[in-house]
Amino acid sequence: MKIIIAGAGEVGFHLAKLLSYESQDITLIDTNKESLSYADSHLDIRVLRGDATSIALLKDAQVGQSDLVIGVTSSETTNITLCMLAKQLGSQRTIARISNTEFVDNREVLRFSELGIDELISPEELAAAEIQLLLNKSAFNDTFEFEEGKLIMVGVSLPGSAPFVGKMVKEAAKIFPELHFMPIALKRSGTQYTVIPRGDTVFKEGDQVYFITVKEGVDELYKLAGKKKAEIKNVMILGGSKVGYKTARDLCANKFNVKLIEKDKEKAFDLADQLPNALIINGDGSNVELLEEESLESMDAFIAVTGNSETNIMSCLVAKSKFIKKTIALVENMDYFQLSHSIGIDTLINKKLLAANNIFRHIRRGEVVALMRLNNLNAEILEFLVKADSRVTGATIRELNFPKNATIGGVVRDGEGIIALGGFKIKAGDRVVVCCLPSEIKKIERMFL
Repeated sequence: MKIIIAGAGEVGFHLAKLLSYESQDITLIDTNKESLSYADSHLDIRVLRGDATSIALLKDAQVGQSDLVIGVTSSETTNITLCMLAKQLGSQRTIARISNTEFVDNREVLRFSELGIDELISPEELAAAEIQLLLNKSAFNDTFEFEEGKLIMVGVSLPGSAPFVGKMVKEAAKIFPELHFMPIALKRSGTQYTVIPRGDTVFKEGDQVYFITVKEGVDELYKLAGKKKAEIKNVMILGGSKVGYKTARDLCANKFNVKLIEKDKEKAFDLADQLPNALIINGDGSNVELLEEESLESMDAFIAVTGNSETNIMSCLVAKSKFIKKTIALVENMDYFQLSHSIGIDTLINKKLLAANNIFRHIRRGEVVALMRLNNLNAEILEFLVKADSRVTGATIRELNFPKNATIGGVVRDGEGIIALGGFKIKAGDRVVVCCLPSEIKKIERMFL
């Protein structure tokens, strides 16, 4: 695919890096010489310096032959204008990064597609939604919902007390008479290897395991993983960033008790006006005494979303030392993901990864309606809409000759989530959730074309 990315900031560079690994034809546009120079020397891509809304520059980038144009500059006006121009000049699809969430909330009314914008993404909104989902599934350290919760992915680090540690997958499946979950990926403790589980794969203590389940299977997984479902009601948020504000707003709307700590006095007063149902505290959240004065130990969850990754990590460690049930830190450095479980923080989230997940489904072939790349695992989960002429249509799962490093986690049919086993026959209109290693993606895509 020929893809043009405008904006060489954190999201744009990360996207360009991931796409360049897949040998996509990438052109990166930015006004910042240093950002482009770094990208040019580290990635196998073409770089162009200049204004992304310049028609001459877009023609130089061959926008008329492009399959996808992605606007992820820091200016939502630039991103929207770019997408409108690109569509007029012949680009197949366009995606604009925005910060004004009113655009997302009213996308149906405003009909952005008629303006030439196929998709709007807000990394901050995605991060806030991810945090709320994590709080609702408090014992798990990674979650994702397919088709509004018809199928749910959860990730959990297995303690030694988990009933199926030491057992094979097929043995663990017999612990409960009705199977409501499917293991789709795991990483051994202390390694960097991602395993797609088969029937004879043995669960071990410390494994980071990802399951696909239906709603009734979540409680089963709590028991099987040796976890307790913690009631989350009192939440402390460190940082009044866009993510902090959106998280507080959403949690207050869902009747959580929210305390938000913001260092900047003027910003704190603005937040107090905007969030009447939250308690806003003006102070330095990296000060342990302040956290203790504000009854940190009485909180059920602590969420650190300042602009400094190290502050977020350290404050979460302080919260964990006070036996807080759930800690979530926003980080910018992808390398930190490998440290999260070993240092004791429940979950790290990254806006770049969330935005990339949202954008990647437009790059995959076949009718991909959702996609996510697992945190710190070399695997992707894709949700395919099965077409009448797809190779998988009419076949049972065991007849498909699925690649070894791929597995079907579940199917949504007629609005119902199903954990599909070998004898399940796939039909047109099914939404099939597949987990696979990158090496198998092209094979899987061909099966669903």
